[in-house]
Amino acid sequence: MRWTGQTLLALVLVSVAAAPMIAPNEPEQGFGDLLYAPPTIVHIWNGRVTAPFIYRQHVLSRMERRFEDDHSTRIALTWFAHRKLVTSPDAPLLILGADSFGRDIFSRVLHGGRVSLALGLLAALSAAAIGGLLGGIAGYSGGWLDAVISRSSEFLLVLPTMYVVLVLRAILPGVLDATTVFLLLTAIFTALGWPVVARGTRAIVASERNRDYVTAAHALGASPARVLVKHLLPAASAYLLAQLTLLVPAFVVAEATLSYVGFGFPLGTATWGTMLHDADNILLLGDLPWLLAPAVAIFVTVLAINLLVQATGRAPVQLEG
Repeated sequence: MRWTGQTLLALVLVSVAAAPMIAPNEPEQGFGDLLYAPPTIVHIWNGRVTAPFIYRQHVLSRMERRFEDDHSTRIALTWFAHRKLVTSPDAPLLILGADSFGRDIFSRVLHGGRVSLALGLLAALSAAAIGGLLGGIAGYSGGWLDAVISRSSEFLLVLPTMYVVLVLRAILPGVLDATTVFLLLTAIFTALGWPVVARGTRAIVASERNRDYVTAAHALGASPARVLVKHLLPAASAYLLAQLTLLVPAFVVAEATLSYVGFGFPLGTATWGTMLHDADNILLLGDLPWLLAPAVAIFVTVLAINLLVQATGRAPVQLEG
């Protein structure tokens, strides 16, 4: 199970990180004659094994979205040119087909994953850092400060997370640029994610603060801040790491949900959520299954992280819908 999770997660991360090189087309590049075009078939047989090649696709019926290959001309693929792993300068290479604007879905999934995963990771790191620090302060100090932090985290914990996110996003301007939305969602996810981390960190620090090594640190003149940062918070490092692995997929799904319902990134921005929103506009998904590629990417990412978490004996991530 651990090996499977590691392999899947490594595949996702490497593919997303190397998106500019792996993607054969730019994510915003549209091919006007190939709206909803099916995936391009790569051939390696022409009476004998040959170098990979493709055929140009032609529209038979725009209304019925039917295409056919032009078998009169073989188009060879170009490898390791223009900083791309593979390209096809004479005809579009659409590994996972095209969307409603004729854009390469495969390229958009890779580039969109950079935004979705970066948002999830940054928000999870911020929530873990803030929650860990506040939970550590609460557990170490006790008294009124502990009460204030604990009551604040408990208040946020009882709120239905996804509905709160939707309300917070809905009261803000509907039209925002991608950078603003990225920072805004990061702040919202962080604000709603830190209480979970703080609660567990507080319990660990509170149980550790009276141990002998903490007493010895005080006796040697260590300041409260040093005791907390150098001795008590490291005791909660395993818990913080576990929470980080749980928050990343939860935030990735949350971004996809918000963008899907129109409260996330602008539709022109390539993310897994905006791509699902585009797919929702098509009534005949059974005829266009390649439009669901971002859903598969989300599923594989969450599955990989859950497999790793389960392999370490921790509870899998629970996602609110």
